[in-house]
Amino acid sequence: MKEERFFYVPNAADSLELPEEEAKHAIRVLRLHEGDEIFLQDGIGNFYHAKVSMTNNKHCYYSIEEALPQKRTWRGHIHLAIAPTKMMDRMEWMVEKATEVGFDEISFLDCKFSERKVIRTDRIEKIIVSAFKQSRKTWMPKVNEMISFSEFIKKPIAGRKFICHCYNEVPRKDFFTEIYGKAKDYANDPDDDNSSDDITILVGPEGDFSIDEVHEALSQGYESVTLGTSRLRTETAGLSAVMMSNLARRI
Repeated sequence: MKEERFFYVPNAADSLELPEEEAKHAIRVLRLHEGDEIFLQDGIGNFYHAKVSMTNNKHCYYSIEEALPQKRTWRGHIHLAIAPTKMMDRMEWMVEKATEVGFDEISFLDCKFSERKVIRTDRIEKIIVSAFKQSRKTWMPKVNEMISFSEFIKKPIAGRKFICHCYNEVPRKDFFTEIYGKAKDYANDPDDDNSSDDITILVGPEGDFSIDEVHEALSQGYESVTLGTSRLRTETAGLSAVMMSNLARRI
């Protein structure tokens, strides 16, 4: 069986050649030539079956044979806002796996107990692109720059908003029970707009959010939740939140 080769090409339908990094991989690694079949992902819901029309040392041109629009596999907009870990390899692992599962947007939070105050979003974007291609996704997750916790929670955000924390003195609901119940409501009544809310969930740093941050989020309309009975590492909590959201929104 011939291997299918996928390339990420924003605005693929309006272009004639692969982006520079994709072209290097196609020419120098895969050694593609005129007539070879390829597939393009535009990041906004489409695959394209194409053929290589010409190559040279730096460029790889293509012609589109067929557009292949795809249906979303989850409803709504899944947005993870997370405080990055001190060791970036753990955060990079989480982003890679979350992309494979499927989500829409990630923001990075600077919290009171954060051990990392700077993050290279260009590095994160490269990891997401790689996982996006490998997992054959059609919607590219959006990556946002780091932002202070207080500034983020004051932004207008559609849908239901959750903050995950470990403070027993603040009442918490089970995150999956909340969003799964909402998904069942939608299945019973697809015309009910209130049942198709987007999801935003906050995950704190390795020392958790401060109690003041939790109360501040609640005052901004966030719901207090737990991801289960186990105490999870930051990256595990982030991935769990994405997986639960994706699963609930597939129903």
